[in-house]
Order: sequence, then C-alpha cells, then structure tokens
Amino acid sequence: MKTIVYNQKGKEIGQTLLPKEIFDVKMNPDLVHQVVVSQMANRRQVIAHTKDRGEVRGGGRKPWRQKGTGRARHGSIRSPLWKGGGVTFGPTKARVFKKEIPKKMKRLALFMALSGKAKNNLIILLDELKIEQAKTKLMAEILEKLPCEGKNNLIALPKIDKNLILAIRNLSDVEVIQAKDLNALDLLSFKYLIMPKESIKVIKETFLKEQ
Repeated sequence: MKTIVYNQKGKEIGQTLLPKEIFDVKMNPDLVHQVVVSQMANRRQVIAHTKDRGEVRGGGRKPWRQKGTGRARHGSIRSPLWKGGGVTFGPTKARVFKKEIPKKMKRLALFMALSGKAKNNLIILLDELKIEQAKTKLMAEILEKLPCEGKNNLIALPKIDKNLILAIRNLSDVEVIQAKDLNALDLLSFKYLIMPKESIKVIKETFLKEQ
C-alpha cells in the first residue's frame, strides 16, 4: 500500500510503500474491541475509597458497660451504626480492574488499527518533523499546513524530541507518543496519525521482532 509523503510545509514530495504486514491487515472488530476494553481497564485509577470501622479514627474503648444502663450494647463508637463510624460495603481502593490480554492479540489489534487508518487516508507521513525552538506557535503552523484539519491528531515520534514534546503539550486535541509505544486504544482515540517516515522503521523493529 502506497501513501503520500509530505514536507513540513504541507506539500506533497513523493510516495512511500507501507509494509503490508502492518498496514494491510484484515479487520476483526471483536478482537480490537476486546483489546481496547482491556487497555481502558488497565488504565483505570481507583479513586473512590471509604473507610471501614478499622480505618476511622477513635473508638478504642467501649462507650459504656455491657449491662445495667438500659441502653443498647455497643463495643465501639466507630461501628457503622454510629455517626462518624465506618462505612459498610462502600467502595475501596482494594478493587482491581486490570485485565490480562496476550501480547499477540495486542499486537494484532495495533496492526488492525494502523491498517484502518491507512485505508481511510488518516495517516499523514512526513519526510521529517523538526523544529529549532520549543515553541507551540511553530508546531501549530506546521499542523495548519497539513491535511489534518489541525486537531484531533496523534503524533508518533521515532524517538524523544524535547523541543517537539514541549511545543505540542499546549495544543488542544493533539497528543505525542513514541512509535515504539503505539497501541490500539491511543490510535482509536484520535482521528489522524502523524509521523515522520523514520517512525515506520521503529514500528517494524519493535513489533515485528516480537512475533
């Protein structure tokens, strides 16, 4: 499969051949869905947490003696029956949402997502992507010249480039990732995938060697 190569000014300068074992894989929606759900679950953070009677403060002694007062018997003022006591059956940080998924399935789902982008012309390939200064304005000007509508873009870099990362982080609807860390969830979260030609080599070296 061939795709157009652009320069940073948005002009077509040629074409390149995408490796079919990565960018021409038959889609399996069920597999992609399973992988994406597992990745979303693995990224989920457990925030809601209620304290049970063993975690709330106080309640070290029995509030009153067992018999003879005419009142109900109690052993601690931190019982769930008391105001300020522990919470019964509340959400806790002990919950685990993680789901294990085989590496082969994750890799195949990634290839399917990349293939979908390629078939729908949602991959924008650049001969190179460099800026001299870490300025958001410079990066915004580059994106405006590319056929990506200037938003909802995922930029895959072949290696860490501090200038690019600093310039991109203030742009809304634009995220940056290293090509070796590409995954199905991030690809499906953005409309366009922008990357230099060098990133294709990194993808091949990273994911095809795992087979």
